[in-house]
Amino acid sequence: MIDSRLLPLQQRLTAPVARALVRAGIGADKITLVGFAIGVAGFVAIWAGAFGLGLALILLNRVADGLDGAVARLTAPTDRGAFLDIALDFVFYALVPLGFALNAPEVNALPAAILICSFVGTGSSFLAFSVLACQRNISAEDYPSKGIYYLGGLTEGFETILFFIAFCLWPAAFPVLAYIFAAAAWITTATRWHMGWHVFGKSGP
Repeated sequence: MIDSRLLPLQQRLTAPVARALVRAGIGADKITLVGFAIGVAGFVAIWAGAFGLGLALILLNRVADGLDGAVARLTAPTDRGAFLDIALDFVFYALVPLGFALNAPEVNALPAAILICSFVGTGSSFLAFSVLACQRNISAEDYPSKGIYYLGGLTEGFETILFFIAFCLWPAAFPVLAYIFAAAAWITTATRWHMGWHVFGKSGP
């Protein structure tokens, strides 16, 4: 919901580190892949009940997610980089609730399944809109540096990480928090369906 407003601050914070990484010859794709590996390690930590470690790894994953784009902008952004970034992000987002489900399936499995289902709604509506927006040469003014069209909503990256932090700080509250976040994600999906219905109901260019 507020990702676009946080983007300038994120870019200012990541720029010095990104310049150092470029000087060291570390490319954006490598950062994306290392960040995903860190996220997978966070999933394993949550599964094992090491929630503090899981939280630290989740936050490191998000740092890497900001740095890969910053490095790409300083070098040469590629379609492969944009693809890797969004594809691996969606898997990472699903791994976090899966970790809680595997850690305590008797209480967490159902809320985790409902939350992951809501992620399918937000993710599929996001990507479907992005593909058709590209075909119609529609650009996202709030995200001019992104490799694909970014369609906002009630639950975006910032809100997702806030809930992931809450999951790790209060793991016993995961079921309630997951249901709340799933409801918010379905609102996001519904608003994206509504926008797509109206935007793509018009004749193309």
